[in-house]
Amino acid sequence: MYDFANSGYTTVVITAVFNAYFVGVVCAGQSWATLAWTLALSVSYALIIVSAPILGAYADVHAAKKKLLAITTSGCVLGTALLSLVGPGDLALAFALIVFSNVFFGTGENIVAAFLPELARGEAMGKVSAWGWSLGYIGGLITLALCLAYVVWARSHGQTEAQFVPVTMLITAGVFALASSMTFLLLKERARPQQARQGVPLQALVRVGQTLRHAAQFKDLLRFLICIVLYQSGVQTVIALAAIYAQEAMNFTTQDTIVLVLLVNVTASLGAFAFGQLQDRLGHRRTLALTLLGWCLMVLIAYATTERSGFWVAANIAGLCLGASQSAGRALVGYLTPADRHAEFFGLWGLAVKLASILGPLTYGAVTWFTGNDHRSAMLITGIFFVLGLLVLTGVDPERGRRTAISVS
Repeated sequence: MYDFANSGYTTVVITAVFNAYFVGVVCAGQSWATLAWTLALSVSYALIIVSAPILGAYADVHAAKKKLLAITTSGCVLGTALLSLVGPGDLALAFALIVFSNVFFGTGENIVAAFLPELARGEAMGKVSAWGWSLGYIGGLITLALCLAYVVWARSHGQTEAQFVPVTMLITAGVFALASSMTFLLLKERARPQQARQGVPLQALVRVGQTLRHAAQFKDLLRFLICIVLYQSGVQTVIALAAIYAQEAMNFTTQDTIVLVLLVNVTASLGAFAFGQLQDRLGHRRTLALTLLGWCLMVLIAYATTERSGFWVAANIAGLCLGASQSAGRALVGYLTPADRHAEFFGLWGLAVKLASILGPLTYGAVTWFTGNDHRSAMLITGIFFVLGLLVLTGVDPERGRRTAISVS
């Protein structure tokens, strides 16, 4: 249910509406606008990278995942609502609020993922993770549909983007707050506080240091984290820049883009659910490899096509692969994680994803700036991340990694 609640933020703010509004209206379509957007995201992810391992270890020591999740949820809801104040030319305000809201969103995403091993046995993590991702896309779909209904009404009354986009931020914040209440009412903190030999956060830092020093014990997990950095660089680029690419390279309007992302959310939900039924039988690695091949195909089609129909095909391939690759990656991290370090190791997972969220989009933004807004070249370069991720994945042995995790628990 939390995946359902928080997906509206990613869908509306990061993927479909506010990113294109930031580039086209706030920055008035300047050549540096895409780079400015990716810089805002990069700053927020850098802050998460610094804090995630410490907060994860802190949550383990104090059994405080639910408490931290409440704080991050409140922060993201507030930041999203404040985005409604951003208008044309308000670059500094938009930049600051994106950093603020996205830090709270990303931290909460790490924390809620750490509940997964408490809610599913090892052999069912793929299925349960997929249920979460599938419901998440449904949540994003509903939030975006509400925004679309308002946008259609606003445009019929002659309103401009500067008038109707801010209201969609209030809609997104409201849905997040309402839907997440189910999590806080029903979800239990099953972990128990652990005895800390040193003070906290010193104990948290010691545990993170131990994890890094003993990295050789978890070589499959660490290799997979490198794989995550690579392929998620591509995934996070698509998430952060899909609407910008649609409007800048394919001449979509805001309404066109929302409709496109609505359909992609449907295919993403179906992809997460369908692959979730397969990945526990096929294996997490094989499932992920199939999705990375799909991502490579998507990039080639998006780069080559000049027709809207071709871009629709590419977008829906991305949707199918998006849900499946996200679900398989989260499940495999849980499969390779020692039982008493869930929050800490999912903090490392979050760190890898956030590092990718800097590397991928910032590369895309830099390419568009250097090439005079050539979004097609930037998309093609994005495909390199998926190829590299697939190559590293071939060296990951999930069963060996699972045995190592169990032996040190």
